[in-house]
Parts: sequence; C-alpha cells; structure tokens
Amino acid sequence: SNLGYTVEKTKTTGDQGVDLILYKNNQTIAVQAKCYSSTVGNSAIQQVVAGQKYYNTDKTMVVCNNYFTISAKELANTTSTILWDRDKLIEMMDLVY
Repeated sequence: SNLGYTVEKTKTTGDQGVDLILYKNNQTIAVQAKCYSSTVGNSAIQQVVAGQKYYNTDKTMVVCNNYFTISAKELANTTSTILWDRDKLIEMMDLVY
C-alpha cells in the first residue's frame, strides 16, 4: 500500500533536491529521501524547499532512516516541511505492512 498516494520518481540527476513527488486529493508533496549513517541536517530541508519551487508543489517533506538535528527541525518548522525520522518511518511501515 502507498497510503493512497500516487508516487512519481524524479530524474536521478538534476532532481533539484526532490526524489519523489506524491499526489493525493489534488495536493502535491515534494519529498527528499535520505539514507544516512548519521543525523540529517539543514541541507536536506534547504534542498527540498528549493525543489518545491522548481516542481511547484503544495508541501515539502524529508524522510530519513536516522534522526534530524535540532537545527534541521527548527528549519523544517519554519518552512512547514514535514519530517519523518526513523521512528516515524518504522511506525508508518508497520501501518502499511
């Protein structure tokens, strides 16, 4: 299951900081996905916010397999970027599978 979203992968190179675009209920979300061995910082938020302008999406989101720095959380809060860290990702995977 994909939680009711239609998912489009962006091109591998020149993706402008957006890996996926989600579509649901006439809303679009630009998604940056990070697979890091350490915490995820501001740059991921900055990239997806810039990508939002390029792809003209309604919302932004960063998903990671680790956790976000305090600074990244603050920037996400300011830019209304949705954050899914390791705990949220596991919770959502349990919901789907």
